[in-house]
Amino acid sequence: MTPKLPVITSRDVIKVAVKIGFVLDRQSGSHAVFLNRQKNLRIVIPIHKGKDIKKKTLKAIIDDLGITVEEFVNFL
Repeated sequence: MTPKLPVITSRDVIKVAVKIGFVLDRQSGSHAVFLNRQKNLRIVIPIHKGKDIKKKTLKAIIDDLGITVEEFVNFL
């Protein structure tokens, strides 16, 4: 059974991305672009202070990270 998506902020998503091997490439306004050169992946994380990431956006980010929801929850 797939665990439910957690309600988290961009700071938590960034922590998971860094644990997986992504590094900050650049930031444009309220969106940060992270790269993983080993896997040749790029993800964009919205950074809106004091707001949680919407579930649909979080699911898309998790898919872009190349991991499952269960793996993502374990990295938190």
